Amino acid sequence: MKIFVTLGSQKFQFNRLLQALDDLIEQQTGSDSVFAQTGYSDYQPKHYPFRQFLDREEYAAEMGRADIVITHGGTGAIIGAVKQEKKVIAVPRLAKYGEHVDDHQLQLVEQFRELNLICECQDCAKLGEALETVKHTEYNRYESNTQTIIRSIEEFLSEI
Repeated sequence: MKIFVTLGSQKFQFNRLLQALDDLIEQQTGSDSVFAQTGYSDYQPKHYPFRQFLDREEYAAEMGRADIVITHGGTGAIIGAVKQEKKVIAVPRLAKYGEHVDDHQLQLVEQFRELNLICECQDCAKLGEALETVKHTEYNRYESNTQTIIRSIEEFLSEI
């Protein structure tokens, strides 16, 4: 299986996820092929190829080849992958690790999981389990419904 890791282009690192994936690959001898777009992370993977940033065409090509997308809990990254019917593992960035300014990605990832669109992985130590889960799970197809999404976001924001 081809795995594409995409960490977005905001100025936040996500070293914790990259290192967990590196450790997992080092421990396993699997047939999965991994490529990562690492964004502003400092960590440089040792066991899989990566580039800090990709242009639009390179990004589209990597996404197109992927069976599984591992990403942060950003709405754009998740929706972009599920629109292309990719199996998605979303790992929320956490403020306590300097990965974002707050923990809003926890709630975003939970919402997508509740819709059965993605596999949620809150603990990087369980990335291997998430990979096995996503390989054997069928997820709902993403259907764009802008008004439903706006209402859902408004309800979420009103609870904060």
